Amino acid sequence: MAEIYVSTDVEADGPIPGRNSMLSFASAAFDADGTMAGTFTANLETLPEAVADPGTMAWWGRNPEAWQACRADPREPGETMTDYRAWLEALPGKPVFVGYPAAFDFMFVYWYLIRFTGHSPFSHSALDMKSFAMAVLGTEFRGTVKRTMPRAWFGRARHTHVALDDAIEQGELWIAMRRAARSR
Repeated sequence: MAEIYVSTDVEADGPIPGRNSMLSFASAAFDADGTMAGTFTANLETLPEAVADPGTMAWWGRNPEAWQACRADPREPGETMTDYRAWLEALPGKPVFVGYPAAFDFMFVYWYLIRFTGHSPFSHSALDMKSFAMAVLGTEFRGTVKRTMPRAWFGRARHTHVALDDAIEQGELWIAMRRAARSR
């Protein structure tokens, strides 16, 4: 089965799932040719046992438009993750989680999938775009940041801290990186 690359972005009220809540997430699925196969986005109700991190909430206070976007029409997490898993399993290929940074976004998505559905279609792995860019560019890890990446890798989408916008922006970046690697 062909792979389908699922660029995913998470917005949260703190650094770790369980103690903190995933507020919003979105995925944009791209086939190997770079065609977007679909999107999924949802805002979530906070976990009843979770607490918001003060430092994260201070950041949200400086980003009121993004905060409003991630709090509009929140859905119950169990129902949402069940719908998300069904969406992933219906994609035309084996889903590969793609994130920037993958460690943060995957941690939340994986935790929520396991907690609320008992299974992750991504298995236990995620593709980290920063690590991939480091390999393609031959740069050091800490020096591999968006501002040092080739401008040609960036599409029209912008990073807004709205999960769907960011998932699409990062997906376009991933496809450009992949094309650059394959053209070597």
